[in-house]
Amino acid sequence: MAVYSIRDAAAEDVRVLTDMMVEAANWSAAGFRTRADVLADTQHTRYVHGWRRPGDAGVIAETQDGAVVGASWFRLFPADTPGFGYVAPGVPELILGVSPIHRAQGLGRQLLQATVLLARAAGYQRISLSVERANHAVALYRSEGFTTLDRRGTRDTMVLNLR
Repeated sequence: MAVYSIRDAAAEDVRVLTDMMVEAANWSAAGFRTRADVLADTQHTRYVHGWRRPGDAGVIAETQDGAVVGASWFRLFPADTPGFGYVAPGVPELILGVSPIHRAQGLGRQLLQATVLLARAAGYQRISLSVERANHAVALYRSEGFTTLDRRGTRDTMVLNLR
């Protein structure tokens, strides 16, 4: 099993988060989209545009040689420009991306747990996310206490109570 270090995401990590947002969008090889296609979609770029605004926090995973292989972060969105997993004002939305070769090794869980700790420390009561129902990550989210709040099309909005 690979060994990873987890560090806080800084303002200068916007490129790293963008890379991991593209990985998150491409969770399925069958639904692969080019980086350019993902970045042309404002529904996706809203998760990284202007990174480290108030309310943003996250973590980055690196291998022992310093290669970035995953990230998880959260952002607040206003009701008039919600993200995929928007629930309510004041509820941050979580995003998690892991490089394909590092998936299914426990890294996603480490990132998720670290991000949830950040959200609790920031005083949030809940955190939400959106996930395609066919994505294997659904089992991870459920095992960490997320419950389905809403189902639309092929996506579920899931929420974790942080109290």
